Amino acid sequence: VQLVESGGGLVQPGGSLRLSCVASGFSFSDYYMAWFRQAPGKARERVASISSSGSSTDYADSVKGRFTISRHDGRNTVYLQMNSLRPEDTAVYFCKAMSLNFWGQGTQVTVSG
Repeated sequence: VQLVESGGGLVQPGGSLRLSCVASGFSFSDYYMAWFRQAPGKARERVASISSSGSSTDYADSVKGRFTISRHDGRNTVYLQMNSLRPEDTAVYFCKAMSLNFWGQGTQVTVSG
């Protein structure tokens, strides 16, 4: 199993980023996928999830209306579009297949201006 996150970076408050996660080693289209984040000194939290069919999504209250999760099964990729970013969104972002106990290395998102 491999999960490779990318797309993070430094952005000013109010800006946008699009994260990508390419998965391999399992049948991607069969799995719920999710994005988590972990800020310094805080517990890892789930930000968004998407069903295997892509028809159902769920978001943490803190990002609802600003973040959008999507998937492209032909590319084994899950995305997180992040708009209206805030300093409190600063964290390392990870993707995960919900029933697999495996984490990628994550991608750093820093919102500062």
